[in-house]
Amino acid sequence: MDYDTDKIDDAVLALLALTVHDESEYGARSWKGHDWDALNRLHEKGLIGDPVSKAKSVILTPEGLAKSRELFDRLFGKEG
Repeated sequence: MDYDTDKIDDAVLALLALTVHDESEYGARSWKGHDWDALNRLHEKGLIGDPVSKAKSVILTPEGLAKSRELFDRLFGKEG
């Protein structure tokens, strides 16, 4: 089966919102326990820093942090 990698990337970026820490005006950090291919694509899109490091977390850019939260609300929020 072929998969829509943009949808996968949106889901991974949304889930990164769950573990955001060390937030500042420059973005935030989030634990990077997700699929490496998806993390690499998010890096190529400029939404996260380079995931290839010894650190257990990845940097979300300010744009990536905002989009992460928006996607989380859209994908997982309850409708009133």
